[in-house]
Amino acid sequence: MPITSHRYISKLTRDTYALILAGGKGSRLYELTDWRAKPATFFGGKFRIIDFPLSNCINSGIRRVGIATQYKSHSLIRHINRAWGHFKKELGESVEILPASQRDGDRWYAGTADAVFQNIDIIRHELPKYVMILSGDHVYRMDYGELIAKHVETGADMTVCCIEVPTEEAAGAFGVMTVDEENRVQRFDEKPEHPSHVPGKPGVTLASMGNYVFNTEFLFEQLKRDNEKESSSKDFGHDIIPEIIKTSKVYAYPFIDSDTGGQPYWRDVGTLDSFWQANMELVEPSPQLNMYDANWPIWTYQEQTAPAKFIFDEENRRGLAINSTVSGGVIVSGATVKSSLLFSQVRVNSYSYVEQAVVLPGAEIGRNCTIKKAIIDRSVVVPEGLTVGVDNEQDKANGFRVTEKGVVLVTRDMIANYLSKQQG
Repeated sequence: MPITSHRYISKLTRDTYALILAGGKGSRLYELTDWRAKPATFFGGKFRIIDFPLSNCINSGIRRVGIATQYKSHSLIRHINRAWGHFKKELGESVEILPASQRDGDRWYAGTADAVFQNIDIIRHELPKYVMILSGDHVYRMDYGELIAKHVETGADMTVCCIEVPTEEAAGAFGVMTVDEENRVQRFDEKPEHPSHVPGKPGVTLASMGNYVFNTEFLFEQLKRDNEKESSSKDFGHDIIPEIIKTSKVYAYPFIDSDTGGQPYWRDVGTLDSFWQANMELVEPSPQLNMYDANWPIWTYQEQTAPAKFIFDEENRRGLAINSTVSGGVIVSGATVKSSLLFSQVRVNSYSYVEQAVVLPGAEIGRNCTIKKAIIDRSVVVPEGLTVGVDNEQDKANGFRVTEKGVVLVTRDMIANYLSKQQG
């Protein structure tokens, strides 16, 4: 069925229900997710990670969305209620929170497929023709309408959204699709050591993004069948996909820029290094992720704050920010900020120097501090005179987490322990 107009796509998106899986702990972010689920983690100066798949849904015309939550979901639920609670059910639109509620016996969500299975009754009530399953912990911009249209055109039972990655990068890191020339999936391997190539593209591998489109009744059938298997881990990648490609029409949808043929922006910010790097990319003069595009806005909740302020203009006490992103409510008081990203309500006090830092909301940098290549968690108060990111061995001795690439994470508990040692 060819696409003849945007009207065709809009009808498909209205017939689609999106379920965002947002219950992940994000353990590779360590202390950054001690008190929040990974999708609730701050990103980009004013957003949460969950805002990106949600904005993609709304901008694509998909306005019936469920969000499956589980791990330490309070901050995520609070954010969803504040930022996304204005949709009107009577107008056929809703963003609903679906907490893990032990619907099936006495267990929580056992895997990605189980999270969907335990919400079958809620999805069925919406009467969608298509169900789109989305990962809630990746940062990207994507028109899901084109994905759903391709799913319908191919007559697929299931479509898996994929990115093209160099084969050496895919090894041991991604679920990999082996496809034919028509992108029909022939095999699925979970994090193989020797990934397959895309036909006609040696050195390029199709890696799953964790985003899927299903025909609704087909999805329900597969979930029920999988739930009855005691040996199943209740996961799409491990169980559902390898099983259905044997008997059903499963297609891969490469996420490719239609204008350039290249790979659009997509980041898995699941490690401290990747989280820091992705935020640092945003302060570049022309970042690949354009958050200033009025035609594809990223929606979020934001507090009403005063404008950012830079004060003092003395020789050694000048408030300035260079090649940096600074949010509302920030005060740079006689300090220098360079190549950094400051979230709302951050304060950097006099004589301090901050470079290549991601400073989360409400943090305060005391006087005479030096902060380099660091992540400063929410509401951290960095004591006067502290140096972070200059000597990694000293950072470790101070109780801060240092990654393999030298990024330093500082949290409130770490500062409390540091001060306790200093006083002891």
